Formats: sequence, structure tokens, C-alpha cells
Amino acid sequence: MLAPWLELPGVAEQVAAFSEVTGLDIERLGTTAGADEIKDTAVTQPLLVAAGVIAAAQLGVMSAADNEQVVAGHSVGELTAAAVSGALSPTEAVAFAGRRGAEMAAACALTPTGMSALLGGDPAEVVAAIEAVGLTPANRNGAGQIVAAGALDALEKLAAEPPAGARVRPLAVAGAFHTHFMSPAAEGLGEYAASLPVADPRPILLSNADGAAVVTGPDLIARLVRQVTLPVRWDLCLRTCADLGVTAVIELAPGGVLAGIAKRELPGVDIVAVKSPADLDKARELIASRPQHGQGEHTPEFRVVVTPAKGVFTRAETLDEGQPVTRGARIGTVRTNREEHPVIAADGGVLAEWLRNDGDIVAAGLPVARLANGTDY
Repeated sequence: MLAPWLELPGVAEQVAAFSEVTGLDIERLGTTAGADEIKDTAVTQPLLVAAGVIAAAQLGVMSAADNEQVVAGHSVGELTAAAVSGALSPTEAVAFAGRRGAEMAAACALTPTGMSALLGGDPAEVVAAIEAVGLTPANRNGAGQIVAAGALDALEKLAAEPPAGARVRPLAVAGAFHTHFMSPAAEGLGEYAASLPVADPRPILLSNADGAAVVTGPDLIARLVRQVTLPVRWDLCLRTCADLGVTAVIELAPGGVLAGIAKRELPGVDIVAVKSPADLDKARELIASRPQHGQGEHTPEFRVVVTPAKGVFTRAETLDEGQPVTRGARIGTVRTNREEHPVIAADGGVLAEWLRNDGDIVAAGLPVARLANGTDY
């Protein structure tokens, strides 16, 4: 998957840095290694993130402080998304993927487990059938795709008695990812991530856990650690994209699968899957066709504060338009039926304008306030 990218200027140097931090020969593994070698999850994960961040750098979308941009990643792709958002450097993201893959491979070796995809059927009935045999709906991808994970005998039982209208397809994976079987991996990742340098995401970054926007670096790191044991709710990420009015999607290398899901879940949205450098021009054209804010060297005059979850918004009582807001300040809350989530300003500035009123029902990632740089707005 890396061979065509290595022909581009600067990519060989990137790959050499990735090899150094992972202890793997990323260039060989991404060009001449055999299928049996690269399907080891300890190898697959850093390779996937390496390909994604290389493509992002070529497109010029890395760390773009762009209020019009939404970033999300599926499973290990959340590390690519973290790099695109500027929360992690590309090298740190690949290093994290290397450690993640090694920890998950070790966890898989403890107990024989697996995963199977269920295609079609009523989603509620499919989830119920998965849980009835003691399995976990580990990936809910939308577009009629739900992945079951757990013990091998339970997967065999599900295949023998599938829910109505669903087809069961076993997946060639090392074990039950995104389930409690990965708890040892989460423990190891927690120790690794404790001292990892992380910044707050610049564009809106959505979490696999619940489709919510992540606004602080520490919250992102905590979610990345927990993610190996939690189901991937890609369906909720796509729902948030729809709520935010996303009009164009680019899937980074090695693209294709998520673009297909997006075509069914986000009808009318323009989509480009970047599978190789040959797709870069088409992706650049799509980017150029949309209004850009904060790309390149431009420093935006305004930034927005977004909600971390869906619920009822309430402004901070003591904060009025025209007042200064410090980085990390709580400017309001979002309440759900069960929880209260703080709305945090990822940047400092002056509250130029409230975009939502008390009592408004908001979606995750929805802008609720606009901050101006400095005092002149």
C-alpha cells in the first residue's frame, strides 16, 4: 500500500521516522511483505495510520484550524484523525498505533476469540440476536453493517442461527476487538499514553464512542485508550456529520470501505476515496470547491466553541458577549437524560456572539458560541 506514496518527495523520510518509533520496518512491510505478515494486527495498525497521515500531509489538511472541517476515524483510524486534527503529531500517531497493535495482539493471544460481520436485517433485531448468544455488537457501521465479536463458539452459534434477513460473514481478524477481551490492552495503553504530549483538536473531531465532538487533548487521549474495549459507533459519527451539514467527504488512504458506507448514510454528499496518489488531484478539487477557513498560513479571526454531546444547552450564567474567555474555560453545559457535559472553550478570546440560547436542543459538534481573537471584533 505504501509503494506509490514512496515516490513522492519527503515520504521516504516520513516512513523512516515511522520505522524508528515503532521498531518495525514500515517501508518493507508496506511494499514487499507478504499477506500473512501484514495481517498481524501489530503490523496492520501502524501501516494503516502511516498511509492515512501520509495522504493527509499530501492534501495539506494536516492540523488545519478550520471551523468548516470535521474529522473522524474508524477504529485505529481515530489515531489518523487525531493527527489530522493536530492533537498528535503524525509520528506520535503511528507510534501509538504500533503500541496499540502490539497490546491488542497480546490480548488476543490470551483467549481464542473472533469477529463476524452481519449484513442486512433490522438493526435492533440484529443487535438483540448478537447479545442473546453472549456476543458484543463491536462495530455499528450503519448501512446495514453490524459486527459481532466474542467467543468462537458463540460466533458459530450466531452463524448457524442468524437473525432474520441478515447474512453472517466471518472476519479474518486476530480476536474480539472493541470488547472486554481487550481490557489488558487498554491497561497497557493507559500506561503508555499517560506521558504522551497532546494538544486540543483544532477542527471538530468526532469520537467513535458516541459520535460526540472531542474538544480537549486529555479527553481525546482517555477516549483513545478506552476505545479498544468499547464498540465503534461509526453510525453515530455519520449521524453527527449529517447533523452538522457536512457536504463533502474525503476518505484517506487506503480508502474505499468507509466511502461506500458514507454513500449510503449521507445521500447527496460528494465523496472521494483516496486509495493512491492518483486520487489526490480529485480530492484537492473537492477541497477547493468548498469555502475554506483557516487553511495554510491564514489565522482565522473567529473560532467556534462546539458541544461535546447531544442534549439541552445552557449558557454559563456569568458570561456575556464582549467578555474575555480563557482557554479551557467552561462556557456552558449540555444536559442529557442521564448526564451533564461541560462545554469547554478550546481557545481563548472574546465572546463575540452566542449562537444558541438556553434550552436549545443541540447535536454533538454543534457550534454554540463564536470567539474573536483579541478584543477587536
